[in-house]
Amino acid sequence: MKLRVLSALLLASVAVSLSNAQSAPEKPKFSQPVRKFRFTYSFTIKDIPPGTKVVRVWAPVAHSDEHQSVHLVNIKAPVQTEMTQEAQYENRMMYAEVRTPAQATAEFTLEYEVTRREYSLGDFAQLEHKDSKPGVVPASMTRYVEPDKLIPIDGKIKSLAEEVTGNQVGTVAKAKAAYDYLFTNMRYDKTGTGWGRGDALWACDAKHGNCTDFHSPFIGMLRAEDIPARFDIGFPLPDNKDKGDIAGYHCWAEFYASKIGWIPVDISEAWKAKEKRDYFFGSLDANRVKFSTGRDITLSPKQDGPPLNYFVYPYVEVDGKPYEAVGKQFSFEELRVSEKNTSGSQTAVASPSM
Repeated sequence: MKLRVLSALLLASVAVSLSNAQSAPEKPKFSQPVRKFRFTYSFTIKDIPPGTKVVRVWAPVAHSDEHQSVHLVNIKAPVQTEMTQEAQYENRMMYAEVRTPAQATAEFTLEYEVTRREYSLGDFAQLEHKDSKPGVVPASMTRYVEPDKLIPIDGKIKSLAEEVTGNQVGTVAKAKAAYDYLFTNMRYDKTGTGWGRGDALWACDAKHGNCTDFHSPFIGMLRAEDIPARFDIGFPLPDNKDKGDIAGYHCWAEFYASKIGWIPVDISEAWKAKEKRDYFFGSLDANRVKFSTGRDITLSPKQDGPPLNYFVYPYVEVDGKPYEAVGKQFSFEELRVSEKNTSGSQTAVASPSM
């Protein structure tokens, strides 16, 4: 009798375990779920021409959101700076004016302490289960179904969207079809010219490029299907280092499903690490910090030049004209949380070198 009862309990336990495993499969973890680090954003305006009346300077400012906690620790600048925010995407920035500069250079540094968290909304099967068909786009999302200068939603992009996603039902299924198409048909390759602008038409023809080139046609295809999609940009952190210089930016995309919210994708990172293909549809690792959202950006105060293709590097105008003689350096150093001090609080300290 006891044996039968024990056997029944064991079978019930196994059944519950299997049921839980099937209903909530665990995503593989490829890197640490939280990263705490000091991030230094430095730039130098070089060779300012003699007789210059005013140098205007804008730099993107990272801020806290549900996925990252950001503290701007210090700003070093030769003049007074102010914090501003543009209206369309609510990107924040540092603004400064150097009037009748006495020096041929001007140096700026912004120092941050950042905690970035991995997040996942589920794998494809889980997301599709929660999903619904694309519906009426809310008024607050209108900008995210409109074209950008380098991301059209008609012509070739519209035709490609119909070919790739037309047979799919549901927002998530359409997005996954676009994701898989670009993962399969493009390659991460920064040779030649033309890459790095996020020109969706160029990317569709060239079938290679960097992160901007992967995600621009993805955004265009979804918007062509009236699915809101947006562009995020910031900087990557190497997974296997705890400090060092960062060569340049990294970007990714998000699309909106009415019953789920904004869902992240990172096709270029998936392409570079093929084992992460499924992971990067619906999840983002902690190896990044976001600085801004959107394309065709009008700064605050408004620049004299045209809207910016994207906003991750400093933008400078000298006497009303865009100025490109700007040296840039970005670096990070991992932080760890020390043991609680005598007051009971915790203090972040630099992590020792690996």
